[in-house]
Order: sequence, then structure tokens, then C-alpha cells
Amino acid sequence: MTRADTPWRATILTLYPEMFPGPLGVSLSGDALARGTWSLEARNIREHGLGRHRAVDDTPAGGGAGMVLRCDVLAAAIDAASPANDPRPRLLMSPRGRPLTQARVRDLAAGPGALIVCGRFEGVDERVIAGRGLEEVSIGDYVLSGGEIAALVVLDACVRLLPGVMGKVASGVEESFEGGLLEYPHYTRPRDWEGRPIPDVLSGGNHGAIARWRRAEAERITAERRPDLRGTGAPDQATSRSITGPSRS
Repeated sequence: MTRADTPWRATILTLYPEMFPGPLGVSLSGDALARGTWSLEARNIREHGLGRHRAVDDTPAGGGAGMVLRCDVLAAAIDAASPANDPRPRLLMSPRGRPLTQARVRDLAAGPGALIVCGRFEGVDERVIAGRGLEEVSIGDYVLSGGEIAALVVLDACVRLLPGVMGKVASGVEESFEGGLLEYPHYTRPRDWEGRPIPDVLSGGNHGAIARWRRAEAERITAERRPDLRGTGAPDQATSRSITGPSRS
């Protein structure tokens, strides 16, 4: 079967399923969702909670502040949403995870989809991470209230790369991080705005000169703002965590 026959499948495990699809339900991602290019299922972890009050967390072993998401509850939620033969990767949004890169996004978008666990509280029991093969992913060096916003970031980055979602294939190629560089500046009408004209090279019709100017500008901006990217040759080799990032899980 081809990708056209099988939508890219996203399953979210969260305590707040009402947060989805959120902004992914509009614009290009929303249109693609309506067309069946990808599918989204948000499942409530609390459905597998314990006791009368559907408890999902408990105090941390060894003491400390906050609460920890229980391994038995989360494992039950994962097992119900993703059987053993599910080929999709299982991601856990976590500030201690590997930084999300454009290369990893491309890999995810090229696959069958993803199951994404959104943490809450102080974290999740370490045993379920190993026991269910969760890949910890970070979208940046900061802490959010939960993994939901971070999961939306991952989904948006992946969905826009699915075939037919963006209007032009080149739109996904000439972007920041796609060639180890940040993107060059963009301009449109009016020709002159508040004494700031469009660079002459962009109006001259010399496509070779335009390409060289754009490359030079991309290199200049990268050197100024993200020198860690220079010389890497590809975005997945970038060492900085600042382009990655999520949630308190």
C-alpha cells in the first residue's frame, strides 16, 4: 500500500485530549486532516487510572516534591493504543530527551506515524520508558506544564512534510535547517517601504546572481545567529539545544 492509501497516523496519550487537534485543525494541517492525509487520535490516560477516582499518579519514591505518573497506568494506556506489532515509534515529550531536529522530523514524516506520550507532573516512572521503548524527545531547553504543546510542535513539523500538504515541494527544501543553514531573507511588494527598498539583485532577473545572493545571506545569518550550525553540513548534526524543545513530563 502507498502513503496515499494509508494516512500518516498520530496517536496522542494525554490527560487533556481536548487540547487536540487545536491549531492543527486549521490551515494546511487542518485541510490535510479533513482530506485523510493524516489521522489524529487523542486518548485519555485517565481511562486506565486506578480506583474510584481514576488515579494516574503517586508520590515519588525516595521523597521529593510533586507527583509522578505511574508506570502501570501509563503502560496500560500505551498497550491499549499501540499493539506489539505497531510499527510506529513511541515518543515521550521530555526536556531531557534528544533534541528534535529537522532530520528526525523527516524520518518521522516518512514513516507510518507516531504515538506520542504527553507527560505531566514531575515526570513519568522510569520503568515504563524502558519497558515500552519510549524515545524521549525535547523541543528545547525549557520546561512546559506538560507535553501537549510540545506534541503539537512535533505533529506540525511532520504533517507539513507529508505529500500534498504544502503547495510547492520547494517550500520544504529551501528552509532553515534543511541544508545546515538558516533561511535567507524574503521580500515582496511594495518595492520601497519606509525607505527600505528590496535588494536590487532580486529585481534584476539574473537567477544565478539571485541564488548566489541567497546563499551568501543564509551563510551570513547562520554565522551571526547560529554559528554552531556552520560546518555541520546537515541540520541533524547541530549541537545546540535551542531549536529543540518541550515539556515537563
